[in-house]
Amino acid sequence: MHQLHFFPSRTMAMYVGRLFLIRSFSILFALVLILQTLDLLGESGKILGVAGNSDSDVWRYVGMRLPQIIETFLPFSVLLGTILTLITLNQNSEVVAMKASGMSAHQVLAPLFLAALLVAGISFAFNERIVTRSTAALSAWQKVEYAKVPKDSGVRSNIWVRDGDDLINATTVETGGPTIILRGVTIYERTGGVLSSMLSAASARSVKGGWELTDAKRFLRRSGTVESLGTIVAAKNVRPDQFTLAQVDGDELPFLQLQSAISDLEAAGRPVNALKGVLWHKISGPLSAILMPLLGAVAAFGLARSGKLFIRAILGMGLGFAYFVADNFALAMGDLGAYSPFLAAWGPFILFALIGEMILIRTEE
Repeated sequence: MHQLHFFPSRTMAMYVGRLFLIRSFSILFALVLILQTLDLLGESGKILGVAGNSDSDVWRYVGMRLPQIIETFLPFSVLLGTILTLITLNQNSEVVAMKASGMSAHQVLAPLFLAALLVAGISFAFNERIVTRSTAALSAWQKVEYAKVPKDSGVRSNIWVRDGDDLINATTVETGGPTIILRGVTIYERTGGVLSSMLSAASARSVKGGWELTDAKRFLRRSGTVESLGTIVAAKNVRPDQFTLAQVDGDELPFLQLQSAISDLEAAGRPVNALKGVLWHKISGPLSAILMPLLGAVAAFGLARSGKLFIRAILGMGLGFAYFVADNFALAMGDLGAYSPFLAAWGPFILFALIGEMILIRTEE
């Protein structure tokens, strides 16, 4: 009957889960302390080198940087916590006792999966509520090289918008006044995806029924001639808000806000596949904590008999780090457009879940 219950012993589940959580968060604390210190050695000179900055600005930097370090290294800590927990249980022959009582390998690991799910939930909430805000604030501060961050001037630069087959580029977009003003406008008029002409204007402003272009000229590609058109109305299907969409950084927005921004960018004809990959990774990233007990399970079984404790531990660490490498590689491929957003975010997770399960079954089940 024990085989029919995922948690055959509540006492054992609490014991193993507590060991796992204490070790994981202890390792995280040590890693964060060391890495934050090393990071501060490189950045404190830059911060204090700016006139007007003081020690309080260094601590302000720590407050912004700390959540990013925690987010990055939490999965590593869960991996190391898993291996350390399983090695301890195996050395004390506790795994042997569990298996002798009729428990399967999956039942031995079940408390770790449950604790890892709790860690994944905490990680997701932490990323949504704290990491996104600190990333946005730190990014803005670093762009001005730790000087005082100026107020938003309302000016956007080098904005691209799609209008059907046509592409529209504005050198700058001014949003501070009563109406939106575009400067240095070029409309690439295409037929069947092939450039037929280029409509350029010194400026354009939003009017009823489209955009009023001042001092407009049209270059005809086939004849190589330029027509002076004066003041005309063009781009009748383009909404003003399509030009006011700021550059979106997926790491700086919570899940729902990023999802909304992607919808707006998609409606404006902007490329969004890379952002979709980041959106899905906001879920698959924290869930990677659940993979760690599976990938580190190789350190739990068969060690006492074979005497290869260290080799098994290294193998478990190797599988875990291989996952992180594959995950970063897939996200990079997603940014380049080589992978679909779903594959970039979930491909490594599914692949290593299957690898971990296969190794576990072949080893013990």
